[in-house]
Amino acid sequence: MRVLLVDDEELALDRLRTFFADIAGVEVVGQARDGDEALEQIQRLKPDLVILDVQMPGRNGLRTAAEMDIEPRPELVFITAHEHYAPDAFDVDAADYLLKPVRFDRLRQAVDRARRRRALRDQAERAGQLEQEMEALRHGSAVQADDAGFWVPERDGQRRVPIDSIDWIEAARDYVLLHTDIRSHLLRTTMASLEEKLAGTRLVRVHRSAFVRPDKVSEVKRANRSLTLVLADGSHVQVGPSYVDAIKQALKLD
Repeated sequence: MRVLLVDDEELALDRLRTFFADIAGVEVVGQARDGDEALEQIQRLKPDLVILDVQMPGRNGLRTAAEMDIEPRPELVFITAHEHYAPDAFDVDAADYLLKPVRFDRLRQAVDRARRRRALRDQAERAGQLEQEMEALRHGSAVQADDAGFWVPERDGQRRVPIDSIDWIEAARDYVLLHTDIRSHLLRTTMASLEEKLAGTRLVRVHRSAFVRPDKVSEVKRANRSLTLVLADGSHVQVGPSYVDAIKQALKLD
């Protein structure tokens, strides 16, 4: 996967380059410091993925994304220090949204999600099935019970995210991120409200700031008396001390 990095801060670019050196199957093909340069580089390099800072001088990341005029359109992962830009980021169909300082495991997860989205999109376009799949998702969500999913806001309305499609959930200050196989969705709610809504579902609370679907756990790492869950997408989720027994029971661990 060919990646273009866009950020006006050299330290941020250095951090991203260092992280990408440890992610298999990617190549950083260029970088840009502002929106104008980013659009030029996108046209010239035709990257598969653009890591795009939201706040930049001149044309910011959201405007840059909105003004991309290239097919096939690269996948987008936004990075910023401010979560309130997230609804606008997902309105331009971003694969993911990362808060600074970017963590390696979240970046790797975002890259994996972007790769899966691109593969799915390519496959659907070749088979002429993309529109049918999207239409099925739109109509399928309408017939689900009110307690079987979340309505998340988008620029032109709301999107239904079925609980069964969520791999894990993490708190993001005043919001939560609902992580599915192909994208993340931002929802303004509290973890306490989520715990009540998710009672009886297959999502298990494993930390004061995280829920996980046990069948997405591929590895459990132990360090001293703490547990870390490694998910199928590569994400690492810490288990809080008061949630160890619950996740052990869910995973049938000794």
